[in-house]
Amino acid sequence: MAAIKVIFDAAALSPPNGAFDRAAGGAITRAPLFPHAERACSDGQLGSIAAREDAASTVNPFPSETAVLMSNREKHDRMANAIRALAMDAVEAANSGHPGMPMGMADVATVLFGKVLKFDPTDPQWPDRDRFILSAGHGSMLIYSLLYLTGYEGMTLDDIKHFRQLGSRTPGHPEYGHTVGIETTTGPLGQGLANSVGFALAERMLNAQFGDDLVDHHTYVIAGDGCLMEGISEEAIELAGRQKLSKLIVLWDDNHITIDGSTALSVATDQLARFEASGWEATRIDGHDPDAILAAIEHAKTTDKPSLIACRTTIGYGAPNKGGTNAVHGAPLGAAEIAAARAFLNWEYGPFEIPSDVLDAWRLAGLRSRQAHKSWSQRLKDTEVGQRAEFERRIRGELPSKFGETVNGVIAKARADGGAVATRKSSEITLEALTAALPEMVGGSADLTHSNNTKTKATSVYVEPPKYEGRYINYGIREHGMAAAMNGIALHGGFIPYGGTFLVFSDYARGSIRLAALMGVRVVYVFTHDSIGVGEDGPTHQPVEHLAALRAIPNLTVFRPCDTVETAEAWKLALEHKTGPSVLALTRQNLPLLRTDSSDRCLTARGAYELAPASDEAQVSLFASGSEVSLAMKARESLEAQGIATRVVSVPCFELFLNQPEETRKQVIGKAPVKIAIEAAIRQGWSDIVGSDAAFVGMTGFGASGPAPEVFAHFGITPEGVVATALSRLKR
Repeated sequence: MAAIKVIFDAAALSPPNGAFDRAAGGAITRAPLFPHAERACSDGQLGSIAAREDAASTVNPFPSETAVLMSNREKHDRMANAIRALAMDAVEAANSGHPGMPMGMADVATVLFGKVLKFDPTDPQWPDRDRFILSAGHGSMLIYSLLYLTGYEGMTLDDIKHFRQLGSRTPGHPEYGHTVGIETTTGPLGQGLANSVGFALAERMLNAQFGDDLVDHHTYVIAGDGCLMEGISEEAIELAGRQKLSKLIVLWDDNHITIDGSTALSVATDQLARFEASGWEATRIDGHDPDAILAAIEHAKTTDKPSLIACRTTIGYGAPNKGGTNAVHGAPLGAAEIAAARAFLNWEYGPFEIPSDVLDAWRLAGLRSRQAHKSWSQRLKDTEVGQRAEFERRIRGELPSKFGETVNGVIAKARADGGAVATRKSSEITLEALTAALPEMVGGSADLTHSNNTKTKATSVYVEPPKYEGRYINYGIREHGMAAAMNGIALHGGFIPYGGTFLVFSDYARGSIRLAALMGVRVVYVFTHDSIGVGEDGPTHQPVEHLAALRAIPNLTVFRPCDTVETAEAWKLALEHKTGPSVLALTRQNLPLLRTDSSDRCLTARGAYELAPASDEAQVSLFASGSEVSLAMKARESLEAQGIATRVVSVPCFELFLNQPEETRKQVIGKAPVKIAIEAAIRQGWSDIVGSDAAFVGMTGFGASGPAPEVFAHFGITPEGVVATALSRLKR
């Protein structure tokens, strides 16, 4: 069925879908549909957006496609007004927050949670629940109200009263792992929308492996104008359209308002045409008409494409003087406006007071999916024992029992081979073994597969509609969208995603990487071409500040291994780390095998360790990561030949080392009078390891284009440069 655009006549709307004015006698009357937009664009610049909305009535666009429509409008209004009242009251009590979006989208949320969404408040982690993502996270009181009203045990009325207060379970923006029922942390606009692509992909991939009986659910998103403006949205909707994620349904709060005023000030995009061009079904409805809302959602569930439902709403619906304007977007309404809104909504109850009939209606809505949950539990119980055990292991996020043996096998083979390889190749060797042993690993790359070496025999089949049986995702040249989708895949459960690009392009993905760290989710970033060793591509592609920038993100573990052994250990640690993301920074150039001993100790877990001792009491300690460890080893040989006792410490991971006990760190740092840190990057962060008085051989600015050995020599990052620095320091 072709997409249908439903457009509005202000006079036909019921309830009114515009701002509200109070006549001289005190009665509330309907104002123009878009008074704010008309003021901002009096010269007619509303263009094609307004043209969609000036001629037709708000009829149900799918009258023949929906068998059941909400029969009790009064009941619906009272349930929706409970959301509006809680949002107004909580923001007012906090003197901070965004009441406009929850008030405007209350009708949509009431239909979604009351009639459609498959969820069980008594088991928020039910694996086959529908996922709901509030991409417009500033409107967090919408989801907090819903969690309380539907009966989630982890959300009380007292929590609502303490909205945005330190230590409360109702922070300013929804936080995964902090508040029950929150699927992903949102607030930075567009992130939730992009996460949803990962959620929907994970559902299809898990369904391909375990079938409809165990995996068959939808992903619903409420997104705002800002979500669609952020660049990440384009990456996300293109990927979703290409993958034909028909179980992804986005409800756009099409209210024409941002903080600065009308969206017409900054946007002329026909969003429906934009989504359609990317392979979506797109429809516009009246976001205050529960019948139209339900019909549109039910229709979206029948298509073979992802769906955008543009819900034309009034921001701050019910606020007589501020509704429909930016005044209601991000500030408390104030006592007078709240009183007027209560009068308009016929809400005759005090602050935070929910009448019993309304609360009962919401609690019944929370019980609506109990039978579906019970039936699913029986199907799981009836599943073949081995299949059930594998499903449950995957959902718990536990690694297979022989995981450690797999890593040890990679290390043993590397030592037997003994050749020099780039650590990106070391990573590929490790991945070949790991992806064969761990069916939950799903890989991908931002169009750099053969440079990142992220594809293996086990992941050779692409994730493709309609079967989604593969384990490798073509993300396209979309680093930010890739990282956000990886977050969604990890949050959905059942998979451990990893994805690759060049280290220098980690900047493009930084927003999603930061959120992965904030949420504490297990994703692995394979960032290759990790230094000026990129060579001829020059300073645009040579990362110098990126290691420091990534190391600055709390709860992000950054590995820069020096050989195949450290690379395999880094992969082991990254996969075992369930409470945070990891980066593997890997070389383009070949590196010798340095860990040739037969010990099975995972030295990388220490973060830093002595790789080569001094022949006597150390005069010089050399500290290095990645490709510069082999450089330090050569410098050590030269210094030892000159009678200068020198030791080398490999530092594959700052974060793990700084987590070691102080006494352990002191032993690793040692007491040599001369300490030199070596890394083909800027110094920032190294002083925390070796002290501010230590010397540094590395970069102080951007790189240069040329063959890698010449570039290293040009910047003095050579064994000779390290020796000269050591001798200079010893003469002091």
